[in-house]
Amino acid sequence: MIDFEAERRRLVENLKAEGVIRSRKVAEAMLKVPREKFVPARLKNQAYYDTPLPIGWGQTVSAPHMVAMMCELLELEVGHKVLEVGAGCGYHAAVVAEIVAPREAENPGHVYTVEIVKELAEMARRNLEANSYAGRVTVVEGDGTLGLPEYAPFDRILVTAAAPSVPPPLLEQLKPGGIMVIPVGDPYSYQVLRLVRKRSNGRVEEEDLLGVAFVPLRGAYGHKGLL
Repeated sequence: MIDFEAERRRLVENLKAEGVIRSRKVAEAMLKVPREKFVPARLKNQAYYDTPLPIGWGQTVSAPHMVAMMCELLELEVGHKVLEVGAGCGYHAAVVAEIVAPREAENPGHVYTVEIVKELAEMARRNLEANSYAGRVTVVEGDGTLGLPEYAPFDRILVTAAAPSVPPPLLEQLKPGGIMVIPVGDPYSYQVLRLVRKRSNGRVEEEDLLGVAFVPLRGAYGHKGLL
């Protein structure tokens, strides 16, 4: 039998030693979310390998180091309203929820996560409900490149698939003072992780940080020709 809690602690300690996890809040969130309960059952024993894992329908759950890195870059705080584009299995949304909407928070934030693949939206919803995140995360089936105007503006936006460029609706729905983290680049080719800041005066600043490898983003502002 695998001691998943021990494996989770080992992973977090390694990510801290590597400088990926820099804050207590990200470390605590990663320690609280049981990744083994979000990945497919056949991959449960690999839950704490620091690698992406396939979750079906041509999609993956990001490697733990990338989840931690994106959470650090987003500078998440309790009370933030967050939009995630690409729910996948729900794991990343759960980690974000532990930071912006911890159980003890008096004024908790909320995570809205959009998934274009119906089966994955259902998987994410099941996983989040089964692990007591339903009150902190709302799963919406739809085209995440269009954002969720009915819940906008958002303090933070994260995109978990590579876009050809930053979708204009997401920029519009990012609150002044807000941050977006999004991979940008060609499908299955060179991509960069881009940090987008919208200043209080509405000016947008973009910075490319490092090379990454994500599945391609689907939808109106995603890559064309994808099923």
